[in-house]
Amino acid sequence: MTSEQAQALIGMIVVLGILVLLVLPALLGIAHDRRVDRQLREAEKRRTPGQKSSSRSTVPSTATWYAEGRRSKKLVSS
Repeated sequence: MTSEQAQALIGMIVVLGILVLLVLPALLGIAHDRRVDRQLREAEKRRTPGQKSSSRSTVPSTATWYAEGRRSKKLVSS
């Protein structure tokens, strides 16, 4: 193996390593979201029959989410 081939191999390994470092957090986030979704579905199945779920969504609006983020940043920076 020549030095040029060794450098090319090292370069490919470095690029693949960087790719893994960039993709890994996204894959972990997807796995976490799927686990949470599964837990929520299981919890919904275990609910007692007398309880009714709300027809309104409990997910906050974008404006609420943005305001919460801004408030928490203010508290941290103070």
